[in-house]
Amino acid sequence: MKIVEAEYHNAILPEHQGNPLIEALPPKKGWEELMESFSNYPDYAEHISEHPDPLVREEYLNRIRELRQPLYEYYECFRSVERAIKNGYTAKNPFSATTQQYLNYLVDERPDIEPETGYFQPKGEGITLVGESGVGKTSMIEQILGYFPSVIKHDSYHGKVMELRKQVVWVKVDCAHNSSVRDLCEEILASLDLALEREKTKPAGTIGTLVRQIERSIKSAFLGILVIDEMQNLVFKRTGGEHNLLNFLHNLVNKLGVPIFFCANPPFNATLSLSLKGARRAESGGYYVMKPLERNSESWQAFITQLWNYQWTNTFTELTDELNSKLHNLSVGNLDMASRTFREAQRALIGSQDERITVASLEMGYTIACGLSSQTQEIISLKEDMLLPSGQPRKTRSKDTSSSSRVDSTGDITKPQHPEFASRIIELLGAVDLMNRIKDPDIFQRAGKSDNPLNFLTINSLLLGDPLTELNHV
Repeated sequence: MKIVEAEYHNAILPEHQGNPLIEALPPKKGWEELMESFSNYPDYAEHISEHPDPLVREEYLNRIRELRQPLYEYYECFRSVERAIKNGYTAKNPFSATTQQYLNYLVDERPDIEPETGYFQPKGEGITLVGESGVGKTSMIEQILGYFPSVIKHDSYHGKVMELRKQVVWVKVDCAHNSSVRDLCEEILASLDLALEREKTKPAGTIGTLVRQIERSIKSAFLGILVIDEMQNLVFKRTGGEHNLLNFLHNLVNKLGVPIFFCANPPFNATLSLSLKGARRAESGGYYVMKPLERNSESWQAFITQLWNYQWTNTFTELTDELNSKLHNLSVGNLDMASRTFREAQRALIGSQDERITVASLEMGYTIACGLSSQTQEIISLKEDMLLPSGQPRKTRSKDTSSSSRVDSTGDITKPQHPEFASRIIELLGAVDLMNRIKDPDIFQRAGKSDNPLNFLTINSLLLGDPLTELNHV
């Protein structure tokens, strides 16, 4: 949590000028400055690639986890968040009589006397980001929110005493697996307590009262935007539960003027589109869909170019079209899967006789890092969709067996020595129909009873003298 003292900057729009909530936000930056602030390129430490101890070089692979290569989507999404926060604060100038009335009355209890600056008119917006796991949604959100301080402390504004002491610019909550609507409400309340550095509020027993608690906390915190991640984890225990949740969240927008940023995996976007009213609210500030990157896209090329620099093998391997295409095909453009595959491919090579990165070593890394992910329906479907314009499947798996003679000097017996078989073995270990796949379940018992068991197994193709050659056609 980043807490800073207020530093005021002249607002651009006249209607924002004189509003300390807006002028305390970071000044507006252009494209290049924003991309630089969103990026994170860990120190490569080139000399480490020459270190004689494989364990030292292997340890440096952890730095790949910290790599952040901002994509074009970052800029558009950031601008939506920036606009939403400023628009929400437009109606909440702490020196305005309207804001004082807003703070002292419940949202459903508008007094008869109208302030000289008018009744409170909420200006909250809804932003929605949808995308499959691993495409970089959470990473992008964290980078965007990291640009803003989470809490700004105020003392005085150009000589004027400020009753407002803390301004909570953003709060992000994550829906845990199988969360209920009440779990989400309690998480929002607890996050606001943490941001305001106060004792944890005991949640009320009823949803109605709990909502009132949240409303009071949001008002006192001058919350700029509420971000809710992993919303697909919400479980609605009764029919219509999703409708009630959306009504509650959108009431925060409509009545309190607090922007809300939804982030979820499909099919939560289907929940948001149950009604035109709900869909309109959810996308009023922007609707973004993040997908795995296309092989020839500028975003993939920017990402792979930066990622490929982080090699701690003792031989630097240049990025070729073949290696680029192989890593993209394996990861289907999923940034997380690509990073993990590249990292584990190096881990499997470091300490061997030949540490050059090859197609086979990338396949090995993919088997180690994404053995389960590769079996999910989402990844299988994406791979089926990756067809050439001619309608033919993309390039089939390479028969490169250059790593088959490698010797692992690290002593790690868990590394697959032959990536040609590793993925098939992992698939068999997780198969639920294994017994149905065994065509002759008692063949080994018959082999044991034969006069020459080895010859019996060879005749039945269960014992191979040169498996790499004999299975090369498989």
